[in-house]
Amino acid sequence: MPYQYDPAIETAPRPARQELARRCQAITDARWFALTVFGVILANAALLGIETYPGLVAEWRHWLRLAEHACLVAFTVEILIRLAAHADRPRDFAKDPWNLFDLAVVLCAFLPVVRENTTVLRLLRLARVLRTARFLPQLRVVLVAVARSLPGTLSFLLVGGLVLYVYAMVGWVFFGRHDPEHYGSIGRAVLTLFLLMTLDGIGDAVHTGLEISRWSLLYYASYVLLASFVLVNVLIGVVLTSLDDARETERDEPPRRPSPDSAVSPDEDGRLLLERVAAARRALDDLERDLARSAGPAVDERRPVV
Repeated sequence: MPYQYDPAIETAPRPARQELARRCQAITDARWFALTVFGVILANAALLGIETYPGLVAEWRHWLRLAEHACLVAFTVEILIRLAAHADRPRDFAKDPWNLFDLAVVLCAFLPVVRENTTVLRLLRLARVLRTARFLPQLRVVLVAVARSLPGTLSFLLVGGLVLYVYAMVGWVFFGRHDPEHYGSIGRAVLTLFLLMTLDGIGDAVHTGLEISRWSLLYYASYVLLASFVLVNVLIGVVLTSLDDARETERDEPPRRPSPDSAVSPDEDGRLLLERVAAARRALDDLERDLARSAGPAVDERRPVV
């Protein structure tokens, strides 16, 4: 018997959780949803900038407070929709770090300690601006690169701190008495050398050092070569390597999970596969019997008549 396609298999009613996930997934995948959330994030950033003007705050306090609550409501609705879009597979929501970041930012706004502290609340609202990385792939790559470069950056800071300390001690020994304003203590010497790392004011420092000793030229030349050229280029190399790794990760990122509209449960998928394999076997058996019947008479006609 040939295989008959049964549309009831594909149109079987889904559980309420899968139906909810399908509808919310369609909303989160819509372009208007992303543009709306992006606009709310920009509006939140604009409100933070307006609040730095005391005159505007005093005149529009009520409307600014109302706009702040409206942004919070919009962010809450957005995160609820994103959570509902993963209702059939909640673990997929936690696999995305940006989802966890968005959820933490929204939940912290409802904590009593945060709501009573104005400074913490403003910092939290400022963190919402970072959510623009979700909608800007290039910015997301840069943030991922910065995060991945932190281990290498910490190693750079340790090496740079050691170099600063050694040169600060040498500078205190040679220039402490003659230039106490810049090398009077280890702290002043470290601050002076840290500012000289950008090569700003290096000419004045060299001229002042030459008035004290000719060896100061060797001191500043070796410091500029080691700190400004070698260490800074090492830091740039670490960041660029992390940026390349982040781009490769973004390029090799697995595709977005299928929407619940086209997805089926693992049990149903296995059942459909078994039914299709059985139907294919029956079709092959029928084809083999038809070929045997059609080949029989042809063989008899070619048989010689005795």
